[in-house]
Amino acid sequence: MDDAVVYVHGLWMVGAEAALLARRLRHERGYRLHTFRYASVRQPLPSIAAALHEAIAHIEAPRVHLLGHSLGGLVILHCLQRYSMSQPGRVVFMGSPVMGSRSAQALCRWPLGRWLAGHAVANFLATPREARWDLPRELGIIAGTRPLGTGRLLARFREPNDGTVAVSETQLPGAKAHLALPVTHMGLLYSAVTAREIGSFLEHGRFGL
Repeated sequence: MDDAVVYVHGLWMVGAEAALLARRLRHERGYRLHTFRYASVRQPLPSIAAALHEAIAHIEAPRVHLLGHSLGGLVILHCLQRYSMSQPGRVVFMGSPVMGSRSAQALCRWPLGRWLAGHAVANFLATPREARWDLPRELGIIAGTRPLGTGRLLARFREPNDGTVAVSETQLPGAKAHLALPVTHMGLLYSAVTAREIGSFLEHGRFGL
């Protein structure tokens, strides 16, 4: 298989956290994983999206899939809303609070928190929003339901969550499929089940469970 997968990391991440996921997608599915790295705190979202578009354009593959974790999903959404892709492919979000983030809202109530969160989080995730996936690509969303994470120190969740993001914050209208797994926010990157379900959606446009 010559298909490529572009992985877009989340806030305060650098891409190395997806090494195990990359290995599983390569060994079990044959995908080549390309990591898109960006300054998640310093760069504003429009410039990150533009850089992602440029990076995708330079990938030579018959199909290019996009995989975003946490803030990375919002980066992909922002990019595809503004730029077209010549290569066909599917999209998967993992724990991406595309409908807004209560953890981000709580963090950004203080000047130091806004500084730590950076432009993209303060200006987009910290604001409740109405959004819809109306793009010509199939989107699958995976959310976690094991409530262990730093987000619980910032926001009080009274619903299923992964410790950082509530399941409802990931439910983007227009997505083809949504799957909740008993993993934490960071556990989405390390779970063998998550990797299998990502591969299933990228190949067939549906989750296997």
